[in-house]
Amino acid sequence: MGRILAIDYGRKRCGIAATDPLRIIASGVGTVPSASLVDFIKKYRAENGIDFIVVGEPRDMQGNPSESTRFLVPGIKRLQKEIPDIDIVFFDERFTSVLAHRSMLDGGLGRMARRDKALVDEISATIILNDFLASRQYQEYSNQNQI
Repeated sequence: MGRILAIDYGRKRCGIAATDPLRIIASGVGTVPSASLVDFIKKYRAENGIDFIVVGEPRDMQGNPSESTRFLVPGIKRLQKEIPDIDIVFFDERFTSVLAHRSMLDGGLGRMARRDKALVDEISATIILNDFLASRQYQEYSNQNQI
């Protein structure tokens, strides 16, 4: 069993989170510029192994793709083209930024730290991955792919 990597894709940067090899704990890995995402994932995969990638899919309140989807699609298509042998699974990311800010508040981070958008992106990726691990979608994917 290998790691699962999660991406909170943004125009400028991507928040990255990953599980441990047993897929028990999801932890933030950091952020990378969106333009460097493919190179980062290739290097991370070579060093740590990845079974598949979960990408946060931005949706509006009605469940439709949101405006920011137009920035996500080209970046993920490039990732699929550069690394065609790894599955990419999309997972609803509604409210992850709000939850990230809330966890920062609950964790006692000061005002200046809460303004760090890179930290918000990393926490958002971790929330996406934790939610995915707890979801029925993960169970179904695991059963289908025998992972």
